[in-house]
Amino acid sequence: MNSKTFLLYGANGYTGRLIARLASDYHLQPILAGRSREPLEEMAKALNLTYRVINLDDENELIAALKEVKLVLHAAGPFQYTAKQMADACLKSGTHYLDINGDIAVFEMLKKYNQVAVDAGIMIMPGVGFDVVPTDCIALLLKNKLPDAIKLELAFATLGGRLSHGTATTMAGKLGEGGVVRKDGKIIKVALGTKAMVINFFKGNGKDKTPVFVMSIPWGDISTAYFTTGIPNIETYAGVSKKTYYFLKGQFLFNWLLRTSFIRNILKKKINALPAGPSDGQRANATGMVWGRVTNTAGNTATAMLCGPEGYTITAHASLIIIQKILNKHFEPGYQTPAKLYGAALITEVPGVVMQQD
Repeated sequence: MNSKTFLLYGANGYTGRLIARLASDYHLQPILAGRSREPLEEMAKALNLTYRVINLDDENELIAALKEVKLVLHAAGPFQYTAKQMADACLKSGTHYLDINGDIAVFEMLKKYNQVAVDAGIMIMPGVGFDVVPTDCIALLLKNKLPDAIKLELAFATLGGRLSHGTATTMAGKLGEGGVVRKDGKIIKVALGTKAMVINFFKGNGKDKTPVFVMSIPWGDISTAYFTTGIPNIETYAGVSKKTYYFLKGQFLFNWLLRTSFIRNILKKKINALPAGPSDGQRANATGMVWGRVTNTAGNTATAMLCGPEGYTITAHASLIIIQKILNKHFEPGYQTPAKLYGAALITEVPGVVMQQD
């Protein structure tokens, strides 16, 4: 078993391809894996890598492939349909499980695997990409600055760039579901876009401020930031246009329609007709920004921000940085979150990321 090797499942997806291309920069050798032979074979030839055609629903085939490696990076979403099969197989094969998921329900599901993962001696760490490494690190940094914080607000925005097919398809599958927050330690449902505000993010040198309108959304940190920090009240926001905000805020009037397979299938066809994701040029010219604020019972606050590459670039770097750590035996069995295990400075290991505190 090569200490540089890991299984990259979903390698022929947009983000999987980015990770595969960047892996050599981290002296890693992914085994490209997925359901479709032709794109995998083409990728493997271009990158001088090996590949495996694996049906996720064939447990015996999946376990056999996982036994060849120490860890798998699961990059084939929507994870609400694929995470359980992979996690179950990892428990049986003794393979560490990582994914680039951002779905709250999937985080909560995998959290329940903690004890069986400990017993199996493996680590389960979902969300090793833009969901949720930058926000998780900001959350822990702020918790350390204000240990008695009872409220955490997190927001992110991207200037430039666009969604990949996988991300857009996952979002389409969640249309009509509304939003969630964490209140007094519990996840509760709220209307999508219950709250909105303008945040002055910083760009590059830390001096230039960029005001961005953000609205509350159900982001992965509703689950993971609570595990990382223990802060009982958490809200998450994303940058949107005001036009989009007012449209989504009225979504509750036709949620029933958005939840129908007819509407979702129409949206998926439109998504598949678009480019797979942002081009290399679009990614290079885009900026990802994250903001966080904590508040204690006395009304004291602390804030922190970061800026760097856009989300898909951060995902590729962050996931490979974490894989490197695990293959170098830096891991803890059981369910883990990125910042909880590797510290608030983890995100600064991603090239181009700059962090700013108040």
